[in-house]
Amino acid sequence: MSNPDPNSLVEYGARRVIITLTVILCSLLELIDTTIVNVATTTLAGNLGATFSEVSWVIAAYAIANVIVVPMSGWLSSQFGRKNYFACSVAIFTIASFMCGQSTSIWMLVFWRFIQGIGGGALIATSQSILAEIYPKEKLGMASAMFGMGVILGPTLGPLFGGYLIDHFSWPVIFYVNVPFGIIAVFLTIKYIRNNPFQKKMEGGVDWLGMGLLIAGIGGLQLFLEQGEQEDWFESRYILTVFIISVVSIIGFIWRELTVKNPIVDLRVLKKGNVSIGVTMSFILGFVLFGTVFIIPIYMQRFLGFTAQQTGALFTPGALLTGMCMPLVGMSLQKGAQPKFLIAAGFMITACFVFWCSTIITPATASSEFFWPLILRGFGLGLLFVPLTNMILGGLEGRDIASASGLSSMIRQIGGSISVALIGVFSDRLSAQHRADLLSSLSTYDAATIERVNTVSQALMRNTSDAAIATKQTYTILDGIVFKQAYILTYINIFQYMALFVLCILPLILFAKTYKMKKAKQNI
Repeated sequence: MSNPDPNSLVEYGARRVIITLTVILCSLLELIDTTIVNVATTTLAGNLGATFSEVSWVIAAYAIANVIVVPMSGWLSSQFGRKNYFACSVAIFTIASFMCGQSTSIWMLVFWRFIQGIGGGALIATSQSILAEIYPKEKLGMASAMFGMGVILGPTLGPLFGGYLIDHFSWPVIFYVNVPFGIIAVFLTIKYIRNNPFQKKMEGGVDWLGMGLLIAGIGGLQLFLEQGEQEDWFESRYILTVFIISVVSIIGFIWRELTVKNPIVDLRVLKKGNVSIGVTMSFILGFVLFGTVFIIPIYMQRFLGFTAQQTGALFTPGALLTGMCMPLVGMSLQKGAQPKFLIAAGFMITACFVFWCSTIITPATASSEFFWPLILRGFGLGLLFVPLTNMILGGLEGRDIASASGLSSMIRQIGGSISVALIGVFSDRLSAQHRADLLSSLSTYDAATIERVNTVSQALMRNTSDAAIATKQTYTILDGIVFKQAYILTYINIFQYMALFVLCILPLILFAKTYKMKKAKQNI
């Protein structure tokens, strides 16, 4: 079926299918790259002669560039045309991926990861706005479902995919795999994606001050979250300086964007429809999605002896269930289901998953015990993304769709970064507290402790005739047990706090209004 209106943004037939696959592929690549490097830190440190602190910049550089570019995507798209901007972004991402694999030093890799993040940052928000424009409003729920599959599956599949490549190939392959897909995506973008015929450049020049404040504020915040734990937070003058610059810049950015005529990020869209409530829910989604993908693999690999590939495989069934749920949720939205009720159900299920995890983790938890909680997680996430997208974009039209999409993506990313940072802080502080509590119950005057030490020492004496060495080894073993128990208790607390946080914010969804999706109009 051909497009009956040459000026309409809606596409039909094979052309729409190709465009949909192209933007979903690009989004999936970008999101996989947010987590694929996480499992390669040890390999990178060994091969590039870097410390773990230096390797952490490989992850931080990508995230910082990502979160800076995402909210500017709508403005950049209007300045250069969505086709040109999207094709250029895919090309930058692809070239940078190749150069990452060619890197011979850690700082060369950090530089190209930053460039890769600049290209990748545009792919999520721009992809979402393209889908919102090429589908008629009655089918946008299904489009959101297909896009959401990439958003949810990407961070989950990243560690699995990365672990497999690291185990079977050399580390540059985790970047080289992007290249052929990127080349195909550039070709398909140029051939099939059209520029918005109603999209015009903003008059009045570039908001350079707003752009500078955005880079300093959001980039500084991301840097603070990524590096704060390693630098001991506010004990470091460097981190304190970054934090102050970030706060001042964000306040200045908000003031600038609300008062300037042609803002680079239109924050006024927060006053429209359900955008303010929607981006808050996006924050929670990012918080739970990235937080659980961060803490569960650490627990499994650190205390249960799982490899990165085994850990990623454990997430796969739940991720597949998420993908299966999304089209069904999209169809239910097309039949009139209210997004806010589906979102409420999704977050309730997700909170149950998080609390369930707090009840099953022990020093010897079997992998099978995580199967059903992770299935529940997959079902909960399957109920969230599509209704959340519809709730945010419902009641909007024209440029507001791109602005809201960019803000939502940025806030989701920041939510994930804050979650990971808080988990790091709580892990250190709570584990120290639990360790102190556990040690207080151990005493050389305690009969049970004496009996345990003697039993272990006698067992060790079979391998050494030196009683002093056996006793020293015994205390080392006991210290290791206390260390493990302290962290297990810490992870239990973190899961409990995360569930409580979700439940406390959830009532906000009840204030959301009901809108039907609107097509992008000519007044862009």
